[in-house]
Amino acid sequence: MTRLRRRLYEILEQGPVGDGASSLVSRSIVGIIVLNLFAVALQSDPALQSRYQLVFLSIEMMSLLIFSIEYALRMWVAVEHPPYRHLPHRLARARFATSPLGIIDLLAVLPFWFAFIVPGDVRVLLVFRIFRFFKLTRYSPGMRSLLDVLYAERRALFGCFIILIGMTLVSAALMHLIEGEAQPDKFGTIPLAMWWSIVTLGTIGYGDLVPITMLGKIAAGLTIFAGLIMIALPVGIVATAFSEQIHRRDFIITWGLVSRVPLFAELNASEISDIMQLLRAVQVEAGAVIARRGEPAHSMYLIAAGEVEIELKNDRRRLGAGHFFGEIAVLRRARRSATVTAVTNTSLLVLDAQDFHSLMERDRRIAEHINRVVRTRLGDESVTTGGDLVSEELGESHDQDAVKKS
Repeated sequence: MTRLRRRLYEILEQGPVGDGASSLVSRSIVGIIVLNLFAVALQSDPALQSRYQLVFLSIEMMSLLIFSIEYALRMWVAVEHPPYRHLPHRLARARFATSPLGIIDLLAVLPFWFAFIVPGDVRVLLVFRIFRFFKLTRYSPGMRSLLDVLYAERRALFGCFIILIGMTLVSAALMHLIEGEAQPDKFGTIPLAMWWSIVTLGTIGYGDLVPITMLGKIAAGLTIFAGLIMIALPVGIVATAFSEQIHRRDFIITWGLVSRVPLFAELNASEISDIMQLLRAVQVEAGAVIARRGEPAHSMYLIAAGEVEIELKNDRRRLGAGHFFGEIAVLRRARRSATVTAVTNTSLLVLDAQDFHSLMERDRRIAEHINRVVRTRLGDESVTTGGDLVSEELGESHDQDAVKKS
């Protein structure tokens, strides 16, 4: 049961890269969510609801069944989440159920089961079905990053909200003082003037309330300028934090790739950062040849995403995300010992030998470390004759493939 639960956890929580079952489940659930959103939008039209009632009902019943099974399985495998593994099973499942994602999963199914017991307004159920959109946060790194940013900047955003409330009260009080006698039905009290203040600070300006005195128009102009600043503040905070979050995530991924290469494994943080600055990103379409056997080797490649096939003279090997090839090309003038082809659309990080040698000339510490590694690990026995591929990296790939198959 433990192995089954662990396997279900990997499938539901997007397990290792290349896990076909996990990818299939994720894409299927995303497709069902999108289908639900379209159905909700169309079902709000009475004519379409009457004409395709059976279709809408079928979509809802299928979705409800799938989301209910998904929720039950997620509750069962909740004990496999790394933050909850040290907790008793009941407490771990309670923690998951009360987490933001757990609450979203519950809202995706619970109101609709209640609807079968206690009939209610169909429009209310339609609104609840829109909440299924938030299930996409589990499958979208961008949405997760945005939510993380909003949570991390919650104090700054709350500060912006407090400033907005204060500006609303100040501008409403000012307009009440200036326009109160001229338009008592619109600015006769501060609460009445607050509607004008809110829509003006929000730069919406419906035009249903406008000042008619010269002093009121001047105050309104100042309020509009203040509104531009109020809009820019939270937008700037979120945009800056979101950009930093994306760069931080990319930095961590790239760092992990570089540090796995034996040549760079023992370098310190500043040295690895220097190497990372030399990397350039390359996108390769499925079926494209990355390198051909016999060609001069002048770069090494780190696989950020996707899969490549290495065709040796008597063998074929596949490398996935996290692997590298062409390591010796950055050290010596060799020829490619294999033809490398992209199996899927692949993201590569490329390190050119010329750039790397320039770095070694600038930084003697890196040069000394690399030369020491070459002398101790990368002798002639670990390199195919006259070639650029390290046999250890291919062996590692082969061993991992064997483990996956077993």
